[in-house]
Amino acid sequence: MRRGLFWLAFVAAVALGAATAGGAERSLDQPLPSSFCSKVVSGGSHAPDYITASDLGLQNGHEPAIMGAAIKFVLARHGFRAGRYSVGYQSCDDSTPQNPQGDLAKCASNAKAYAASSSLVGVIGAWSSRCTGVELPIIERSPSGPLALLSPNNTYPGLTHPSGGNAPGEPASFYPAGTHDFARLEVPDDFQGIAAALLAKQLGLRNVFVLDDAEGYGLDVTGGFNAAARNLGVAIAGTASWDGAKSDFRSVVSAVARKHPAGVLLGGVGCPACGSLIKQLRAALPKATIIAPDAFSPVPALLQLAGSAAEGMYLLQPGLAPSKYGAAGQMLQRKFGTARTGSGGAPAAAQATEILLAAIARSDGTRSSVTTHVLADRVKDGILGTFGFDRNGDMSPGPVTIYRVKGGRQTINRVVHVSSKLLRSRPTGP
Repeated sequence: MRRGLFWLAFVAAVALGAATAGGAERSLDQPLPSSFCSKVVSGGSHAPDYITASDLGLQNGHEPAIMGAAIKFVLARHGFRAGRYSVGYQSCDDSTPQNPQGDLAKCASNAKAYAASSSLVGVIGAWSSRCTGVELPIIERSPSGPLALLSPNNTYPGLTHPSGGNAPGEPASFYPAGTHDFARLEVPDDFQGIAAALLAKQLGLRNVFVLDDAEGYGLDVTGGFNAAARNLGVAIAGTASWDGAKSDFRSVVSAVARKHPAGVLLGGVGCPACGSLIKQLRAALPKATIIAPDAFSPVPALLQLAGSAAEGMYLLQPGLAPSKYGAAGQMLQRKFGTARTGSGGAPAAAQATEILLAAIARSDGTRSSVTTHVLADRVKDGILGTFGFDRNGDMSPGPVTIYRVKGGRQTINRVVHVSSKLLRSRPTGP
């Protein structure tokens, strides 16, 4: 967590190009293996008291490397220190050329090394939700105590809470010892459904028809919408599923049209034939508001599929648009860039580093203490705004940017901040 004076110095340093991600390379008694991690980078002539690590898919394009550079940048700005402790850093890879987003066998191997290293007090990662799901049960049972895992970009809801697309037993299966040690800086997929319900409420839509593709991601989005809509008083006109393997959607569109909804939510992945679905919906319901999650982005591809039928659609995107970052976030964006339009990338990696360093500074030096302080942190005017973590480790509130397609382009319509409170059933009766 950062305060204003630091960020004034931070912005000035970036503008002058004074800061570097360098540092002395030293060895610890228990550094992470060089087979999948870099050497320890620290800021002094002596080995650091503790090490932190990132666990990213370094063979998945340039963005993971940029995130690692942002992590080192923040560490250097702090002099590789967290309060009274000196802190080193190792960049670790959970990917292979065959599985650039995370090789699950490698994820398990990495997690075993993290659990065994008593010098390691926190990990930023993993790159993919699937890799995180493999690592969590392993690191939770570490003999050195639960290890804080702070992800900049995992979105699978089942890592933290039940949702429409969960596998049986989730999220409990990720925490077999019953100790929670995971938090994330990207809103989960079902929070997009909450954002859609908030949007429907704000637009005054009298009712919304909910469509899904019967797959996990779509069920997460629509599950979030259904729960939040009930709590917000947004009427659900009906529900149905589409088959992405088909190109003729007349039967499902007819079912929607018979309800005369004011809005339609498309909860699913934007399939190649989904342009036809949007065209048929627009023809049957020319005045209806169509809302879709981030899987229907980017807009150029959507327009290529749906043409003018996409005009007026609302598109959800987890996180903040770069233009909505504060001064520090925008400087990071300009310095490092990112392939993402949400809160992932360099700004999220930098924010994760700030949270981890603040937790180490307030801790007694044990893993469990660091983890407790990570989950209890409250960020005020940070890189990603003001937020904390709820009891599950999700951002609270978490930002979702809502775009609208206008004139063949996407423009920012609004940002909504969502909370898992809207997923919970409200008591009924007296």
